[in-house]
Amino acid sequence: MIRSLRIGLARGGIELKQTLTTPTDLWAYFFPALLLLGTVFFMRNAHVPGTTFSLGASTLPGVLGMGLALGGLMTVSQQLVVEREDGTLLRAKATPNGMTSYVVGKAVVVGGMTILSMLLQLIPGVFVVHGLHVSVAGWLTLAWLIPLAFLATMPIGAVIGSLFDSPRNMALAVLPIFGLVAISGIFYPITAMPGWLQGVAQAFPMYWLGLGMRSVFLPDSLASVELTHSWRHFETFGVLAIWVVLGMALAPAILRRMARRESGSAVAARRERAMATMGR
Repeated sequence: MIRSLRIGLARGGIELKQTLTTPTDLWAYFFPALLLLGTVFFMRNAHVPGTTFSLGASTLPGVLGMGLALGGLMTVSQQLVVEREDGTLLRAKATPNGMTSYVVGKAVVVGGMTILSMLLQLIPGVFVVHGLHVSVAGWLTLAWLIPLAFLATMPIGAVIGSLFDSPRNMALAVLPIFGLVAISGIFYPITAMPGWLQGVAQAFPMYWLGLGMRSVFLPDSLASVELTHSWRHFETFGVLAIWVVLGMALAPAILRRMARRESGSAVAARRERAMATMGR
């Protein structure tokens, strides 16, 4: 187990270095960050309803929370689907303890990518909008919120990725996830939405990660515009912990089942389908 962990960490470090030296991957970091910063910039002169606080400044922490969620849900699922199609997963399966080191490596890569994306948005963002600050309590909140974010979303992302055998089918997962973004209070206060939508949003990690990040970077007075007029740290921890348990219960069994079904003929068949689709 220790050897698998060490191999996984080394593998993840190598993949992360490759990502940081690949122009297309770097563009994948910078382009969404530019779009989100542009959105925040144009919202900077609007105000949170009922306050004089900048809506742009209120939105930026929520965007950071959204990034944590999408890193675990979308990046993990997309990479799993791609590497299942190109045979990477099959090679991992054929290596002793290869699946364990594969999962550890993915956690390193996705975690590093997500943190980098967050910094690319946060550092320029503090110059674009004003009013953000982090107290000692805020740093302590970050210390448990970020690890819990990854633990709550990465296993579910792996489950989502295991459901598709082609990257071209991932739109079936992307649309519902971005629907959750729309109702999670990231870009507009959730209190302005119908009650049933508020209930749906609170069942998923996206809302709680946005709320948690707002509690870190915004003044305590802004809690008055949230549901129950508080930052709800206990509820945030509790809901994310439930998703951790759910993901840890589902992901290992589903990944093992998916790995058992992998074979050279299955990889070849997927490649043939992909080539046939590209040739049309």
